[in-house]
Amino acid sequence: MTGVNFILGILSLLFLHAKCQLPPTVYQYYTEGGINSGLEALPGQFRLNGKDITLYSGSIHYFRVVPEYWRDRLRRMRAAGLNAIDTYVPWNLHEPRKGEFDFGAGNNEFSKVLNLREFLQIAQEEDLLVILRPGPYICSEWEFGGLPSWLLRYPDIKVRTSDLVFTGHVKTYFDQLLAQVVDLQFTKGGSIIAVQIENEYGSFGNFDEIKDREYLAFIRDNYVENGIEELLLTCDSPALVGDTGSLPGYLMTANFDNNPEAQFDRLLELQPDKPLMAMEFWAGWFDYWFGTHTGGLNPENFSKHLSTIFSYNASVNFYMFHGGSTFGFMNGANKIPVFPSYLSDVSSYDYGAPLSEAGDYTEKYNVTKELIALDNEVQTFTPEQPPLNPKIAYPAVQIQEYLTYVQLINQIPLDLVTEIQTVTNMEALDINNGNGQSYGLTVYRKKLDLAPTAELQIVGHIRDVAMVLVDGEQKTQKPQGSGALLGFGFWTIS
Repeated sequence: MTGVNFILGILSLLFLHAKCQLPPTVYQYYTEGGINSGLEALPGQFRLNGKDITLYSGSIHYFRVVPEYWRDRLRRMRAAGLNAIDTYVPWNLHEPRKGEFDFGAGNNEFSKVLNLREFLQIAQEEDLLVILRPGPYICSEWEFGGLPSWLLRYPDIKVRTSDLVFTGHVKTYFDQLLAQVVDLQFTKGGSIIAVQIENEYGSFGNFDEIKDREYLAFIRDNYVENGIEELLLTCDSPALVGDTGSLPGYLMTANFDNNPEAQFDRLLELQPDKPLMAMEFWAGWFDYWFGTHTGGLNPENFSKHLSTIFSYNASVNFYMFHGGSTFGFMNGANKIPVFPSYLSDVSSYDYGAPLSEAGDYTEKYNVTKELIALDNEVQTFTPEQPPLNPKIAYPAVQIQEYLTYVQLINQIPLDLVTEIQTVTNMEALDINNGNGQSYGLTVYRKKLDLAPTAELQIVGHIRDVAMVLVDGEQKTQKPQGSGALLGFGFWTIS
C-alpha cells in the first residue's frame, strides 16, 4: 500500500467509525429487525414496533404551505426534536365538485397543494412519523370545516351525523382518499402511525350530550374496510365534554392551551388503561378580522404548560407547529355569543406557532427544542437547524391600469351566469355543473325604475356582507372598524 493509499484507508476507517457512532434515525430505531407491529396504546405508554415511544408531534397542513416549502418546514420541525407530524385533510379541496377528485393532478385553483401522498413521503424522508386526520370535518378555521359546499344543495341534509345522504358522500370520498394512503401506513413500510376519527366531535352540539356514535362507528368501519390498520383515536377537551365525542374502546386524547392537569386527570378517569396525549396543545391562536393580533400563549406560559404535559409522561402534538397561510377564500370563522357574533378568520394562519408563517424560528421553537431534549429518553439523530430563508422587501409598484367593477363583471363566463326568481344562497345556484358556487363573491343584479327619493330595504337576515351599488355607484360604506358592522349591509343586523 502506498503512502497515499494508506492515508486514504485511514481516513476511510475514521469516516466509517464516525458514521457508526451517529445515533440511529427515528425510522432506523423503530424498524430495526423488521416491522412486526404498529403503534399501540398500552397502559401509561405508547409502543411502536415493540419499543416504547413518546410522541413529540407538530401540526402542519400541507394545503396551507406551498409544496416548494414542504421539505424546508418539515426539516425545521425535525430539527426541533419532533419525531412526528400531523395533518388535516380538506375534503372540500379534494372533491371540489361532486364525484370529481383532485389529489394534485387536477386543474383547479388549489391542485398544486393537494398532493397528499407526496407530502407524506417527504415527511418520511425527513424522518418524521405521521398522524393522519381525515375528518371529514376538520376545523372551523377552514371554510365549512372542510366539508364541500355542494352538500348544502341537499336542503334536509344533516352533516356530521349518520344521515344517509351525508354518510353516502363521506364513503365515496373516503374510498378515494384512503386508496391514496393505505400503502403509506407504518406497518407497510410507510409513515402513518395513527388515524383520527372525526375531530372534536364532543364539541358538536350540546357539550353534555352523547353524540351520534353510529356516525363515529361508520367512520371507523370505513377506515377498516379501506385497509387502515394503524391505531385509531379521537380528540376532544375531556374536562369540558367528557367522553361524549368518543367511540368506546378507542383512544381518547385531549385538546387545550392551559390547565393540562384538569384535562389529563379527566382522561385518566375516563380511560385509566391508556397513555396520555395532548392531540392539540394550542401553541398559539388564530386572528380574526377587526380583532387584534394575540398569538395565544406567551412563551412563559407555553413553557410552563409543556413542562406539565411532560410531567404526566404524556405525548404531545403542537397545534400548530407551523400554521402557514389560508389561501384564497378558505378562511373559516367562529361564533361567539356577543357582538359581533361571527368572527371571520384572517388569511394568515401564523397562529403564534413555534415556526412563524414565514418559517422563522421563534422563542417558542427554542423552548420546544430545549424541553424535548430534556424529556426524550430515546437518542436518535437530529439534524442541524436549517438557516433562515432570505427575505426580500419589494419596492412600491405604480399602478398604470386597472379594471373597473363593471369590466370585471362583464368578464364573468356565461356558464357562471344564471337567472333566478328570488335571491338565494350561492351554493344553490344552478352553475358549476350543478354544484353551485363554493366560495367567493356573488353578484345579484336587477333592473328597476326608481324614484330619486326611493329607499332600499333588505328583508331578512344577511348572513354575510352586502355591497349595494345603484347605477354603478356604491351606496354602502367600506367598514373602517368593528363599529361599522352595526350599519346597513352586515350580518349583525337581523
